[in-house]
Amino acid sequence: MHPYRLQDRVAIVTGGSSGIGLACVELLLQAGAKVAFCGRDPDRLANAEEHLRRRFPTAALLAQACDVLDADAVAAFASTSLETLGPASVLVNNAGQGRVSTFAQTSDDAWNQELNLKFFSVINPVRAFKPQLASQPQAAIVCVNSLLASQPEPHMVATSAARAGVMNLVRSMATEFAPEDIRVNGILIGLVESAQWRRRFEAREQHDLDWEQWTSQLALRKQIPLGRLGQPTEAAQAILFLASPLSAYTTGSHIDVSGGLCRHA
Repeated sequence: MHPYRLQDRVAIVTGGSSGIGLACVELLLQAGAKVAFCGRDPDRLANAEEHLRRRFPTAALLAQACDVLDADAVAAFASTSLETLGPASVLVNNAGQGRVSTFAQTSDDAWNQELNLKFFSVINPVRAFKPQLASQPQAAIVCVNSLLASQPEPHMVATSAARAGVMNLVRSMATEFAPEDIRVNGILIGLVESAQWRRRFEAREQHDLDWEQWTSQLALRKQIPLGRLGQPTEAAQAILFLASPLSAYTTGSHIDVSGGLCRHA
């Protein structure tokens, strides 16, 4: 038996077509779970599904285009997943990227967009899948969050504030959902390799630096003790632990996956 004991459990992953989300889908399939994942970009979603079906040809897998900010679309995704794979036992909320702006630079529209994205990318999936989760033993919700939630950066003021709110939301849901045997936890990521960082690398001024050199210098500037950016799989491994029965007595908590970037005890 796989040590994470997710054989035949149904897991849902939002933002699952790339990065941490895709790595999470792969680990869940390796653990024997049936997986439904969604993403906004149909082409990226199709590419991810093709990759996964080549790697896991016998897996129970569903890929569906869905914008998690569209409550009706998320409800439709939940309905299709239920019909195709059965009731969900695990929900991984992984959607949204950071907004770079200071307080002075952030308009009212930008604040509304950022707060709406960070909160409703969690709220809509939880509302849609909670009835399924409540019907299953040892259900789990895992939210991918950022170290900005506890260690804000002034150049990312709106994202930092929104991330802190989501960390509080995780704790509130954990308390409220505990009587229904639904655990709610999160991870706090630092700098993890992503398409965003790849784009910044392509726009770099020092073209003599390759990816490894550039990211090493970035880690040095950011004072990351491990001296490198994280890998999507490393974040996904923490998600898998929180989604599995191995963390059966853990709820309302966050795992730091920042390479030591956290400055708080």
